[in-house]
Amino acid sequence: MGSAEIPIGERIRFYRTASKKSQAVVAGLAGISENYLSQIERGLRTPTIDKLHQLARVMDVPIAVLIGEPSFEEDSVLHPVASTLQRVLTTYESLPRDAVDLDGLRARVDAAWGLWQGSTNRFTEVSALVPDLTREVQAAVRSLHRGPDVQQRRRAYQIATDLYFLLRTFTKRVGRMDLSLMVADRAVASAEAADDPLRIAAAKWNLGQILLSQGEAEGAEDVALRSIDELKHGLPERTTDQAALEGALWLVAAVASGRRRDHWTARERVQGPATDAAREAGEGNVFWTVFGPLNVGLHTVSVEMQAGEVSEALYVADRLDVNQSPSLERRMTFALEIARCYDQRHEDAAVILHLMNAEASGPEDMRYNTLVRDLVRSLMKRARPTLQPQVHAIARRIGLLT
Repeated sequence: MGSAEIPIGERIRFYRTASKKSQAVVAGLAGISENYLSQIERGLRTPTIDKLHQLARVMDVPIAVLIGEPSFEEDSVLHPVASTLQRVLTTYESLPRDAVDLDGLRARVDAAWGLWQGSTNRFTEVSALVPDLTREVQAAVRSLHRGPDVQQRRRAYQIATDLYFLLRTFTKRVGRMDLSLMVADRAVASAEAADDPLRIAAAKWNLGQILLSQGEAEGAEDVALRSIDELKHGLPERTTDQAALEGALWLVAAVASGRRRDHWTARERVQGPATDAAREAGEGNVFWTVFGPLNVGLHTVSVEMQAGEVSEALYVADRLDVNQSPSLERRMTFALEIARCYDQRHEDAAVILHLMNAEASGPEDMRYNTLVRDLVRSLMKRARPTLQPQVHAIARRIGLLT
């Protein structure tokens, strides 16, 4: 069994013991009960991502080691494309100096995004495209970087920025947080080279996402708030796209404040400026942020769940039609959030139902998501016999059982 397959509870127990802290001390500092921590360590409960961040801070370890995200590709049996992608990103391979087809590259990047947000086989389909696409986009940027055509150069950097947005979420999902941070940083640099204020804001949103994933809530919050201020002063006239990006950045800031356990500020940011921006922008998908009133509702669920208000989170969730989202990834993530809510209430039948809903939107995500795999392991240990056939069926489909 690889390191990524060690249950989360076992990793938490290992690092708690290594830090020479008792269950009572770690539970108290993390804001959970000692019994809850004991159940986590025994594999009977699966912590939410926010509780994992709190536990990581208390034990002074990176969140990645608790989740079990691999530091190197050989640690992972889930998706081998990341090692190829790493070589492409770091070696800048030379390509024949043909004429650069920016229209073709733009169409291919947009098509890859369409697969990522709309295909149930998105990992398989996108992984077949991104190595060559990344190689060619980077070559186009190098070819046009010192050329006389300023507009062509800007277009090349815009295409590169949008590709790096895709690579940020793709590499994060396959467990390569190091590559995700790299491409998020490159997206910011490319957007600045394109002199494109809206793309710069979107790049900062992407950077905020990966900082949140790495447990850097303060950094994510700072990036988001600074970017909102830059947007307000960087454009000659306000547009709905600007409103959408401001709203998306406010949601990053809200999640960050929730991670810092400042739940009132998180609520104020979602219910205040993020909601106002959603009303102004309407439903949309500006730079693949999927921002709009529905996304604000989804974040309201997350904020209440962060605050431990599971009943309120489920009340809000029941009033959202997530099928209206253009992103299957968001639908899958929402179903997992609801599954975790019911997990907190020990309602295993509901957990199974929402895991199946998540699987319908993202079957490959279920295989690559460490928290999902841990949740299914917990169900295998604790669910009553009448539910075990469904649990074992899910376990087989995501590769936990042969």
